[in-house]
Amino acid sequence: MRNVYLAVGCLLLLGTGCNNSSSSAVGSSNDSTSRKPAMSTEAARSKLDEGGTQLLLATVNHYYALKNALVAAKAPDADSAATKLIAVADSLNGYLQKDSTNGSALKPFVDTVIGASKLILAVTDETCERKRLPFGPLSSAMFGMLKTVDLKHAGIYREYCPMAYNEKGATWLSDDPEIKNPYFGKKMLECGEVTDSLK
Repeated sequence: MRNVYLAVGCLLLLGTGCNNSSSSAVGSSNDSTSRKPAMSTEAARSKLDEGGTQLLLATVNHYYALKNALVAAKAPDADSAATKLIAVADSLNGYLQKDSTNGSALKPFVDTVIGASKLILAVTDETCERKRLPFGPLSSAMFGMLKTVDLKHAGIYREYCPMAYNEKGATWLSDDPEIKNPYFGKKMLECGEVTDSLK
């Protein structure tokens, strides 16, 4: 019986160590009006031209598909999303070769997105535990790229989990301020907080 109490106590401590405090950044997560970002009436824009911005948004959408697959621990979906992310990031790299203003600043970020996506794809892991390892550097590169081009009106949230990577912490991007943790999935789905946004 003592072991049962210890196990329950440990779970309670774990829950308090990683609470969902997104309310400090965007309103209470229990408030149904704060769950979805307000849709901007303006089209997304960046320092890139229209074609470059569309490639950037396609990259973000495939990143979201990968993140969602990791949240759900669906390895085949993660592989499919990583494959598509590599393809669109390669196209973005091709575009950037013609952009002397932004190309050199963005290339390291895009190369990291491609490299990390290839690592995710190379791992055979039905639980997604090992597929999640390259996701932190990939997420950091995505955020760096979007900040560098000053992407606006895309409703992107940067979220953070202090428990990821053995309590070193890691971030990810989402189109929703409601926390759905890709580093732990169902184990700690709501662990994290919104730390920044690109609205």
